[in-house]
Parts: sequence; C-alpha cells; structure tokens
Amino acid sequence: MSKLKTHKATAKRFRIKKSKKRGITILKRTDGQDHFNARESGKTRRNKRSDKTLTKTKTYKTILRAVAPNL
Repeated sequence: MSKLKTHKATAKRFRIKKSKKRGITILKRTDGQDHFNARESGKTRRNKRSDKTLTKTKTYKTILRAVAPNL
C-alpha cells in the first residue's frame, strides 16, 4: 500500500507541534493575511501576526490526518 499524501492547502493553514507534556497541538494561521492589510486597524494587524491554538473541535482529527497522515 502506498503512503498517504499530505493535503497541501490544509498544510499551509495549519501547523502541528508535538511536545511530551501536551501531546499534539495544532496551530492555525490567521485568516485574511494575503494583501490590503494597510486598511486594517493596528489591533487587527497585530493580531494577524500570531498563530492561534486550535482547541479539540470536530475537525481536529480530520486536520491532523490531512496535514500529517503518517503520525
């Protein structure tokens, strides 16, 4: 059987971090960072710079399988 492929569009939006204490954490890139950020308020621009930690939602397992199928 061949290896599972990574879903590239999902991999660009999410990052997976592994640690011994917490296990697996999924980080999500903030939406709408592509262009026209000058019109945003300073608070919005500052918040877009950081990644958000994803809680264990319904799509948690799906995202994990799409980004890192061999984990």
